Parts: sequence; structure tokens; C-alpha cells
Amino acid sequence: MSTPPAGAPAETPERLAFYERIGQKHMTPLWTSLSRLVTPEPVSGCQPAAWPFAEIRAAMIEAGGLITAKEAERRVLVLENPGLRGQSKITTDLYAGVQLVLPGEVAPAHRHTQSALRFVLEGDGAHTAVNGERTAMRYGDFIITPPMAWHDHGNETGQPMFWLDGLDIPIVQFLDASFSEHHDADEQPIARPAGDSQARFGSNLLPVDQRPLPGASPVFSYPYARTREALAQLARTNAWDPCHGLKMRYSNPVTGGYPMTTIAAYIQLLPKGFQTARYRSTDATIFVAVEGRGRTRIGADFVVEWQPRDIFVVPSWKPVVHEAADEAVLFSFSDRPVQEALQLFREERHHA
Repeated sequence: MSTPPAGAPAETPERLAFYERIGQKHMTPLWTSLSRLVTPEPVSGCQPAAWPFAEIRAAMIEAGGLITAKEAERRVLVLENPGLRGQSKITTDLYAGVQLVLPGEVAPAHRHTQSALRFVLEGDGAHTAVNGERTAMRYGDFIITPPMAWHDHGNETGQPMFWLDGLDIPIVQFLDASFSEHHDADEQPIARPAGDSQARFGSNLLPVDQRPLPGASPVFSYPYARTREALAQLARTNAWDPCHGLKMRYSNPVTGGYPMTTIAAYIQLLPKGFQTARYRSTDATIFVAVEGRGRTRIGADFVVEWQPRDIFVVPSWKPVVHEAADEAVLFSFSDRPVQEALQLFREERHHA
């Protein structure tokens, strides 16, 4: 006999017999589970977790000797949250994995309803193509793939390329809205020169007839060199936020909104020796250390010591404190656009 949740009405033989009878008709009483369904604060199976890049890289190189990028379609090791094993989730509604493309390989062209981001972890000069335009991939670059956009990846350099993939797979799966297609060719036709979308939409210019329609950003590549220059310029103002240091969000230049409708992405700079004030929010967040070294305390007792390329996750409503041993840069992404659209997002800031 199962134990009723705290606050649930007591179970009596008559009630249990009633539950058994209505269960045969695919009904169940709300009062036995209400306290688990509507909770005073977020309750999640998502746990704090960390993945040192050195361990990921070693496993990926081994995978590279076991299966080709073409055979795998995408040679990726999924970063599974320890509290959500077997579900291909890093948080309850987001997916993350690290992808490897070896020299001379192509990850074949396909498209799907899921939105995707890439954050380059190692390598310089491989490319990704999105809807007929190629862009080079360099360390720290943030690249997006909108829903149903053709995309493929190729590596013509002499070194392996690694990047973090972040997708809204669990959200699309929950909504039963997944569609995917494979291109006839491994690489899609290139219809526009490199840099076209950046010139057309990302240079404080827009086509004369452009309207701010909702959807993903028409700029699909956000080079780290430009991002880092902006952080350095802003750092001169010394306008450090107690909870975030200097934190900026990537944006859709047409709407000013998020680059994708389901995923927000951020970059933040922490000065050497800076310790953030305690902060928590409802959007479980995946972090990647880009520069510097430091430590992050999550909740009461989870501490991760990080260096460049290491990855860690902060669950919903868990307090987080970052401590930068060196000047540090952190990239992060979360489901905040969904929460804000549904009026669910909440945060709590401490200033001491």
C-alpha cells in the first residue's frame, strides 16, 4: 500500500475501494496527489551537476574511433542530469550534448522542429551551414539553428572540432510536435556568401521592408571576438551587478528579443576576485566556463571548481554563488523565454 503524500486525506478501506473502482474507468482522485502537483516552491528531479571538459574530450576522442560522424548522423555524447538519467535531459526541459567532428568529416544535412544552439569548445576554422549560408566556427562562438532550418557541419581543418549542443528537445517532445527530415546531399547548397546575415541584420542595419516578426534571430552566428570586445568595453564602466558581475543576453537584432523562442543565452564577465551575491531563479541554467578559473556553489552543499570549457548546471530555484579566481567569462543558456511568455519566471536576489 502506498503512503499518501503529506497533507492528503487519510486512506480508509471504503476510499481505497472507491479509488480501485474508478481507476478501472481511467479516473483518479485529485485529493490524493494535489500536494505533489501544486507545490509551494519548485520541486524538480534536476540536480546540480558538472562535467569537466577533460573527461568529455577523452570520451569523445574514443567515440571518434568507434563511429563516424556520417554513421552516427551526429556524433554526440549527451550530458544527462544525474537526477534525470535515461531521459536525455540536462534540465527537465532542455537537452545538452558535446559534438565531435574530426578532420575531413561532414555531419550530414538535416532539419527538425527543435531549436538548437552551438557553443564552440575547441578548434578553429571548421564550419556550420544554416539555410544556405556558411559560417566559420571558432572558440567561444555562439551559433543558432532555428526550427526547420537545414544545417550541416564540416571540418576541413587538421584538428578535431568540439562544441556544446543545446536544444529544446524535451519541450518539443512534451508538446508532441517533433518533425525531422534528411537532405538529399550530405552538404546543403550554399546560396549566400559568408557573413551575409550578419551584414543584413547584425550591423545596426535592417532590410528596408523588414518587419519585426516573431521567431528566431535571422543572425545565426555570434562571434566570440565581437562579444568579448563588448564585454571589455563595458567593464570600463565598473557597473558590476552584485548577483551577476557584468551579464549580457544575446538578442535577436530585429525584435530585441531572445535569439530563439524557447532558449535564452547569456555571456557574463566576472572580475578577478569577484564573488557574486546569492541569486536564484526558476529557469534551470547550463553554464560553460569560457575564460578564467573559479568556483560555483549551488544550493547548500554542491561546489564545482571550473576552468575553461567545463560545463555545469544549476537547477531551478537553487541558490547560486560564483567566485572568480581570475578574470572569468561564463556562457549560459536556459528556458527563460518560455517561462516569461507563460508569466512563470521568478527570481530572488540578495545583495550581501
